[in-house]
Amino acid sequence: MECPKRPVNNHEAYHAHIYFDSNTLLFATNLCRRIGETFSLRVGRLHQKPVGPHTKWSCQVLFTKADFERFIPWLDENRGQLSVLIHADTGDDLIDHTAYAYWLGDAVALDLRLFEARSKQ
Repeated sequence: MECPKRPVNNHEAYHAHIYFDSNTLLFATNLCRRIGETFSLRVGRLHQKPVGPHTKWSCQVLFTKADFERFIPWLDENRGQLSVLIHADTGDDLIDHTAYAYWLGDAVALDLRLFEARSKQ
C-alpha cells in the first residue's frame, strides 16, 4: 500500500476534512470543538452522512497558509486514530482533491465523479 502524501504548506488556502463514524462521533465532536476554541478558524458542522466527494462522515475546517505551521502539527497530534484530508482551496475542486490532497492518517476513498463531470464541461 502506498503511503499517503503528508501535508505541505504550498498554497494560500486550505480545507481540512476530519473523518469519523458513529463509534468516533463523540471524539470528533470534542476535537472540532477544541479546534474552534484553540484556533481562530472556521469550523463547519459535523455531517453524519457522506457529503460531496466525502464517502464518510466529516467536519470541514477552513484555514490559510498563515495558520498551517501551528494548526497542522496540533491536528496531527490530537486527531487520535481519525483520518484527515488536507487539501488546497484553489477553486479547482478536482485538482484540489487529487494533486493537492494530503493526509494525516490513512487515506479515505473519495467520490470524485461530480468534479470529473464538471471538468469535462
